[in-house]
Amino acid sequence: MTYQVRDPRTGKVERDLCPPSATELSQLATRLRAAQPGWAALSPEARGAALSAWRKEIAAAEPTLLAALIADTGRYAESVIEVRSVLGMLERWATLAPTLLTPGAPQAAAVPGIEVCQALVPYPLTGVISPWNFPLLLGLIDAIPALAAGSAVLAKPSEVTPRFVAPLMETIRRVPPLAEVVAFVEGDGATGAELVGLVDVLAFTGSVPTGRAVGAAAAAAFIPAFLELGGKDPAIVLAGSDLERASSAILWGATANAGQSCLSIERVYVEEADFEQFVALLTAKAERLRLARPGPADGQIGPLIDPGQALVIERHLDDAFSKGAVARCGGTVETLDGGRWCKPTVLTGVDHGMLVMTEETFGPVIPVMPVSDARHAVQLANDSAFGLSAAVFAQQLDTARVVAAQLQVGAVSVNDAALTAFIHDGAKNSFKFSGLGGSRMGPASLFRFVRQQAHLVNRSPEPDPWWHL
Repeated sequence: MTYQVRDPRTGKVERDLCPPSATELSQLATRLRAAQPGWAALSPEARGAALSAWRKEIAAAEPTLLAALIADTGRYAESVIEVRSVLGMLERWATLAPTLLTPGAPQAAAVPGIEVCQALVPYPLTGVISPWNFPLLLGLIDAIPALAAGSAVLAKPSEVTPRFVAPLMETIRRVPPLAEVVAFVEGDGATGAELVGLVDVLAFTGSVPTGRAVGAAAAAAFIPAFLELGGKDPAIVLAGSDLERASSAILWGATANAGQSCLSIERVYVEEADFEQFVALLTAKAERLRLARPGPADGQIGPLIDPGQALVIERHLDDAFSKGAVARCGGTVETLDGGRWCKPTVLTGVDHGMLVMTEETFGPVIPVMPVSDARHAVQLANDSAFGLSAAVFAQQLDTARVVAAQLQVGAVSVNDAALTAFIHDGAKNSFKFSGLGGSRMGPASLFRFVRQQAHLVNRSPEPDPWWHL
């Protein structure tokens, strides 16, 4: 059955998805491979110049791209952030990559007369499979450093949000060096499965079940796969914290993009002395947020982009209420004008016997649980199959850092929440089922797309006869 593209605000079917056939996808991969050696032969500075030229084209096409992203996701502010973030990424990698790719000085080997020179060899073709929650940003967060490294890129975004592909490809076509080595295609899971067998390295962002299947397929194809999967990010609020600051930051971290982010705050642990005051502040602020209706810019909380995710949120809420949870605000998934929506929901009376505290909800739902002390908070925060990121609030910065160091996650926002949405400078790994492979953040992310090559140079005037018999 052909996948049908829907309007997330109304639920109406707009058109059928237009994926390439298996043959067309294979031919496209072959074309990209054929062009990649010329791209890799350019200096890092020349590749950076092409990325800078692409940045100018995206900036010029911002209204068109923005319209496509709003149609894809039904929300406005986050779509603006996506475009601006991509412009920042292009500028960053165009500047940073040439320095990172400059070879170091030759090093003397342990054997006299032998010199070791390191070279970096890009993978010919990088595959990218990206999700629907931030279509443009997550479609490019791996593609841009791969291109900077000298790889060609074949990307398949989610079938739920394909509208941005056409205007993005138009910007690529306006930069001739890139047009030969970058392609974004529409497609569903079948296209993604075909793509795995056509590339040399794969970057995947999505759910844990799909990520495990992708990882197994990559292993069968004997290619490396970098998997960025789900999260159940905790926030810890220690006694004496600035509760105004903590409640505002956690509310943003939990409800931005209607909670449809792997780095959303999905559970909160507050020391008992401050619990009721924190909940009151959080609830009052959450009640002031409005659904983005009738227009995408008319409120802060956009629609649930994928109707399947609405069912997950409903299941988590039903389970929580059946086990004694109380909604301080929100608490339901609504159907409005055919779209699916969820107002910010603050839950108390929760525990780890509830799905809303253990499984990824991916919606604007904030369960808050009291804890006796920092040790109790850390114990509960680490009681999870996920380990993407977290947040810690404390009166003393040193105290927050001590607690942060005990958390089994890749990044911790201190006295703020969800900072990894904007700060991509620090390298981090995903822990547990939140992912596998090298960091997609920091300078280290570039090196996922190259292999190390050693040139062992004999500079002795005459070789030692013991290895030249």
